[in-house]
Amino acid sequence: MNGKKLLAGTAVLAVAGVCVSSAVRDESPAPPPIADHGPVRLVAFDSCDGAVAELRRAMAPYVTAYGLGAPTVFTMESSATDSSAGVAQKATPDSRNSATPPEQQQEHSTTNVHEKGVDEPDVVKTDGKRVVSIADGKVRLIDVASRTVTGTVDLGERRASQLLVSGDRALVVTEGPVPMMKPTMPPDRPSYAPESGTELVLVDLKALKEISSLKTDGFYLDARQIGGTARVVVRSQPRLPWVYPDQTTNDAGSLRRNKEILQNEPISSWLPRYELTENGAKSSGTLVDCANVSHPVVHSGTSMLTVLTFDLSGQLGTGQPVSIVADGDTVYGTDRSLYVADDHRLLPELPSRPPVQRPTSTAIHQFDISQAGPPKHVASGEVNGTLLNQYSLSEHDGVLRVATTTGTESRCCWRMPADVQPPRPPSESFVTTLRRDGGQLAKVGQVGGLGKGERIYSVRFIGKMGYVVTFRQTDPLYTLDLNDPRQPRVTGELKITGFSAYLHPAGDGKLIGVGQEATEQGRTTGTQVSLFDVANPSSPQRLAQYHLPGSSSEAQFDPHAFLFWPQDGTLVVPVSTHKTNYEVSSLVLRVEGNQLRDGGKIVEPFSANNYGGPRRTIVIGDQLWSISNAGVQVNARNGLAQQAWLPFTQ
Repeated sequence: MNGKKLLAGTAVLAVAGVCVSSAVRDESPAPPPIADHGPVRLVAFDSCDGAVAELRRAMAPYVTAYGLGAPTVFTMESSATDSSAGVAQKATPDSRNSATPPEQQQEHSTTNVHEKGVDEPDVVKTDGKRVVSIADGKVRLIDVASRTVTGTVDLGERRASQLLVSGDRALVVTEGPVPMMKPTMPPDRPSYAPESGTELVLVDLKALKEISSLKTDGFYLDARQIGGTARVVVRSQPRLPWVYPDQTTNDAGSLRRNKEILQNEPISSWLPRYELTENGAKSSGTLVDCANVSHPVVHSGTSMLTVLTFDLSGQLGTGQPVSIVADGDTVYGTDRSLYVADDHRLLPELPSRPPVQRPTSTAIHQFDISQAGPPKHVASGEVNGTLLNQYSLSEHDGVLRVATTTGTESRCCWRMPADVQPPRPPSESFVTTLRRDGGQLAKVGQVGGLGKGERIYSVRFIGKMGYVVTFRQTDPLYTLDLNDPRQPRVTGELKITGFSAYLHPAGDGKLIGVGQEATEQGRTTGTQVSLFDVANPSSPQRLAQYHLPGSSSEAQFDPHAFLFWPQDGTLVVPVSTHKTNYEVSSLVLRVEGNQLRDGGKIVEPFSANNYGGPRRTIVIGDQLWSISNAGVQVNARNGLAQQAWLPFTQ
């Protein structure tokens, strides 16, 4: 499951509650064009007065008698939670960020991430000596040598979802309930209000205590960590006190009043707020000032994305925020650049107009994160189509490769009957190459024609090669030669039943795919793991397949759940089966030459709070550690003999 944009200004302006009234007319102004065409660039507001005037103008076409036009409702079916990647590696401790002496660490796997050296938040972290996990609102430390829970930090009612670790510090992401419908809303006119938000909690793992916390009224989108620096992206919405038709006000009166509200709200109603608890004191206010807010030339003014930067060894503070007036749903990072993509799918519908099939395009903004401090916007660009997830983006030798699908149904409509879906053009997938040219991410080359009538299910770029899986009834695995960015080309295609939702490099010209087997009619039948030979790009082959009927795997939509340990070919994915009983276990396979060998499965012992089953498996020495919400199980890597079970009883 499981977006973004920003730009740092140079001047420092105080945030002022500017209130500019203007005449309110009954007729709606002409809607601004959607940013689907032409160059994309970010510009800074010249003042707070100018910011509020521009935001009012941009939002005006979307105002209705019920607030803003209802945003698109989407399922989580295709938003593969981004993250996963590189080859498992022997940990190389950083003396600046590791509290564990190197000689005491064991060879161990780390979080499966997209780019080597760029960590991603997850539910489990390890340095080979200790395991840090979050479950049921608690941060737990498990000592590897003694196999005991040595400490717990209780976060109370806060719902911890992910964490990052640097030395003896952990940054925990906690999220409140999803936005709730206001009870005064008629059921046929939904509108969402940002009544809950994100809280970031800095925890001292040595002292076992919470150091500080930062609440924002934005919703957590994603984060990346390089060394001891974490960058967190959150999305916020304006807090305008809309009115709604009731027994005293009809639609026309409510619309008139909402237009008046829009024209009289100060800039602070758009800017995200914060509440900081640090050193025993609380402070609150507007998170970002006008000088640090930028916007695309065309926008709707209905959402804002903010990037927060934290040095985990210091105080939390307010995160040196920079913001952009835009939406988005994909974050991708390298060790030098942060990319934020906005596919416009969360843009509200314009009122009094039937839904239209908007041209699909994705704006991409590049930020320089090579220096300490907040990111600096350096370039923007746009491509046709929409992304699957962060794996649709990859930077190599200064070239950004982007895989997109055009003409597909919007997320709102995947589960809708065909006869009520809006008409849409046939789908087609592309890989586009972009290179920075001044302030533009300029198009260098493009190859299309991938999976006509289908959509992308997985993407992986490895060096100068690309691999794209599309699916509708069968699964074409395409191999692409990206050696010349000006002329990317398809070199091979393999058609098999089913699909791979996640692709992972296995070395020696091999690729591992995790997804679903399917009938020739496209009906999925259960988890499948495939081993591909892509050494000859013109003739990709499937060497081996493992199929578990009637099952699914979290690794299909969250690559963090995938483990591959190339030292001995150990491959582990969690699988859920629905036979006589519901069971979640860890499926262990071995990649041996051109074969996939069944290595057995790890089933969690029954416990009173046994819910969900194993979610992550990590390698520490010659052991497999399986972590769930109920506890930690330790098994021998060879033979899977159980060596310990540590239930989370407190």
